[in-house]
Amino acid sequence: MSTTRNPRPAQRSSLGLVVLWLLFQEPLHVYRMQKLIEHQAKDRVVNVRSRASLYQTIERLMRLGLVEVHETVRTDNHPDRIVYAITDSGREAARQWLREMLSTTGGEYPEFIAAVSILFGLPPDEAREQLELREQKLAAELADTEESLEANPRVPRLFLLEEEYRRAVLQAELEWVRGIVDDLRHGRLTWSWEWLRDIAAQIGLPKTNEE
Repeated sequence: MSTTRNPRPAQRSSLGLVVLWLLFQEPLHVYRMQKLIEHQAKDRVVNVRSRASLYQTIERLMRLGLVEVHETVRTDNHPDRIVYAITDSGREAARQWLREMLSTTGGEYPEFIAAVSILFGLPPDEAREQLELREQKLAAELADTEESLEANPRVPRLFLLEEEYRRAVLQAELEWVRGIVDDLRHGRLTWSWEWLRDIAAQIGLPKTNEE
């Protein structure tokens, strides 16, 4: 096993963590990785829509010294397959990433939060319509998650924690979105361009050192 160490700190990534933990178990080629990710439903928690994203992640992990080529498998019926293995540095990094991802908050910037912060960029009725679409999608995702949990009664809870978390997050977001939609529908939350201009004038803009 290689003990190659990379002097630069390895910036963590969700897909990188999943790849490293797959390689913790055994050396794998990319096709096998993709199948394991799908079989273990990890494609519900990381973005691996194409095999190209896996190759890009592995190339990055190799540059960081966390993954290395284990062997090249040659067959008559298939193209050569490169089998990858985790390095000792990769094992250390995987554990450290896991610690950081479990304990750290505030490092993520989801699109939805950014959109909510400028909800007033749309007229109230249009904003409500878009949130109603999100409400429908959230309800469908929640139903799918509930079905997934119920379909695996014999699977130990340890391997379903991500689905439990998904359910809790979906339930909370769905309740919040429904509340905002209801407030918009009944006029308890509203705005107009005139009101926005008045508020902007009252609050004012922060001055910079150049002014």
